[in-house]
Order: sequence, then C-alpha cells, then structure tokens
Amino acid sequence: MRIVFAGTPDFAAQHLQQLLDESHQVVGVYTQPDRPAGRGKKPQPSAVKKLALEHQLPVYQPESLKSDEDQAALAELKPDVMVVVAYGLLLPQAVLDIPAKGCLNVHGSLLPRWRGAAPIQRAIWAGDLESGVCIMQMEAGLDTGPVLHEERCAISPDETSASLYHKLESLGPKALIKVLEDLDGYQSQAKPQSDANATYAKKLTKQEGKIDWTQPAAFIERCVRAFNPWPMSWCQSENLKAGQNTLKIHAAELIQGASNKGPGTIINSTHEGIDVVTGDGILRITQAQMPGKKVQPASTLVNGYSNVFSPGLELQ
Repeated sequence: MRIVFAGTPDFAAQHLQQLLDESHQVVGVYTQPDRPAGRGKKPQPSAVKKLALEHQLPVYQPESLKSDEDQAALAELKPDVMVVVAYGLLLPQAVLDIPAKGCLNVHGSLLPRWRGAAPIQRAIWAGDLESGVCIMQMEAGLDTGPVLHEERCAISPDETSASLYHKLESLGPKALIKVLEDLDGYQSQAKPQSDANATYAKKLTKQEGKIDWTQPAAFIERCVRAFNPWPMSWCQSENLKAGQNTLKIHAAELIQGASNKGPGTIINSTHEGIDVVTGDGILRITQAQMPGKKVQPASTLVNGYSNVFSPGLELQ
C-alpha cells in the first residue's frame, strides 16, 4: 500500500518511525516549512523532515495545499492512503479525495471529546479521568470524521501534559499500524461521531497560564499540570523587579485547610511547600521557577526568597 505521511513535531515523527520499522511503503512525506528556532533564529527542519531525510524519502513543504500545483504533486505520488499526524495544515476536500482510501488522522483524544488544537492539555484541564488516541477517517470538518479505532489510557492524579503526551506517543503508532494492517475492515466498521457530545479543545495562549487565585484550588492545580510544559502556569509578585516579577509554577498540590485571608495570600511557608489561599481551598506550591533561574523546590525558594514567599505576602 502506497502511503503518504504528513506531520511535523516529534509526536508525528514517532508514527513515521513506526511505519518505517514495519516496512510500510512510504512514498512521500509532507511537513511544515523550516521555521526559525534557537538563539540564532536560523530556519530549522521539523522532526519529521529530519527523519524523512535520514531514510532518503521525498520531502514536500508547501505553505498550503490549496494550489492546483501542490495538489497535482500529491496526486503524482498515487497514494493509497495519506496518514496525517499533527501536520499543522488544514486539508482541502480536493486533497482528501486524492488517496484511493482517503486520509487517516491520529488524534490525541477520545473523539468526539476534545476536537481541535489542544486535546491533551484540555483533558487534564477539565479533570478527565481518561484519554487516548483515535484513528479517524478525515472529513472537511474539524476532527469530525468517523472513528476507525481507539486506544484508551488512564489520566493519573499527577499527570502533566508532558507525561500524557508520552503515553499517547506510545499508543498512537501501535494503533495506526493495527488499522493499516486491515484498513478495509476498520473502514467498513467506522463509527460516526456524535456532534451532540463533542467538545472543543481551544488552542492555549500564554495569557491563559496566568493564575487566577480567586478560582478553586482544585482547578488551579489542574491548570498547573495541564499547562506544563507550555505555557506554564504563572503568577506575579510586586516584591520582585518590575519586568522580572513573573514566577512559573511547576508543581502544586491540594492541602486541607481554610483561611479568611484574600485569594493569593501566602499563609504558610515551610520546606514542604508554600501555601496560598485561593477562591476555594488552599494550594501548596512545591516547585517554582524564579525569573532567570532553574526550577527549584519549595525548600530552596523559602530559604532564598523570603521577600516573595513569607506568610502574609501576596501573589498576583
């Protein structure tokens, strides 16, 4: 079966690697154009491009797939199926119609829950107890196509987006190979999604990471895990220099207790953690990162930055 692969980051490269390990016939690889990265801001190839070049595979990097020229180039590859994993471009209907057996997408959620750009983070943010990957037959709508197969996994109480990412990175390639081994069979039993049960995984922004201390402690703790490693949950302290007063919170936990102090007020600072009043309950910060510093445990922060973390001071 002639496969065209489309993907960009490490998550996608894991799937391409599995296809190659299983000796599938990959006849072309699509990925995003090289983007500036690093200190020098020089254009850097994607993880998928690096892997494709290592295996001498033809690489295509169009800005979009809307032009007749780009669509003709894809058609010349005569694909039986196109596998799309975190590609970063919308596929027009004309492209979806080119492969004989259509286009398959590996999506990091249990569809129809969390259609959209940030399914891994939103699952933790919302307090879901499980996640997974779906192999979906692509349609023109945003993640609306019928589901051919899914693999599930539990979301543990201390799960971060980084750790859940790695779980799905393991599940996705295996699920994809399973489907490709009997594509006709899986396509004949594909399950349409229920639009009524769909939820939307809105793209994350840096501003969304700012902690609102008036929110319940349970919600803030989920945000800390969901936004790690990006955009990270953060807050500010007026006791630091202007322009350098942003603190990144890397880990936190819920503790028993109550206080009549205002949200954001520190009520206790020990080597176990920094206890902060929220809109409902107490949140204990156990790891944080000061501006320009490495991530540090609470014991170090309490000893080194009493001007920020002493009881009675406020975080904003």
